[in-house]
Formats: sequence, C-alpha cells, structure tokens
Amino acid sequence: MIIVVAKSILKEGKTEEFKSLTRELIDETRKEKGCIEYVLYEDTESAGTFTFIEKWEDMDCLEAHFQSEHFKRMGAKVKELRKSRDINIYKEA
Repeated sequence: MIIVVAKSILKEGKTEEFKSLTRELIDETRKEKGCIEYVLYEDTESAGTFTFIEKWEDMDCLEAHFQSEHFKRMGAKVKELRKSRDINIYKEA
C-alpha cells in the first residue's frame, strides 16, 4: 500500500474556492482503480491549511491518478490558490 500526505497552505481568502474545487477532485478520484481512501482534512488550528490523506493499492495506481484528466485539470486550478504545498509519499515497511 502507498500512503500520500499532501499538505497545502492557501493564499488568504481562498478557502471556500479551494473547498469547492476539491469536491469534484475527491468525487472523481474515489472512483479510480486502486484508490482505497482519499480524504481532505482542514487544520483546526491553522486557517487555510488543508491536508489530503490518500491510500493507494500500489505506486502504479498513484501514477495513473497523477495522469488522470480530473487531477491535471483541478490541480492546475488549485495550484493558483496555494501559497505552498508539501507532499510525502510512503510505502508500508
């Protein structure tokens, strides 16, 4: 199993737009082959900080996700709303 932790810190005032854009991304991604879990969390103590926790069957499924139409389309839009992001990819030890 592959686990992705993708943290985004948004530009000020972009929270609602980000949430709106990511709804479609979440819905479409959950339909993908190999997607076990795909959840967006909002930090309770840091406004504008969100983290995706993703679980994938294997790296091939994750790579296919990166190439999906919805990921590319939504990713480009979301990128404009972020100040920064940090992505970590883990595999079971």
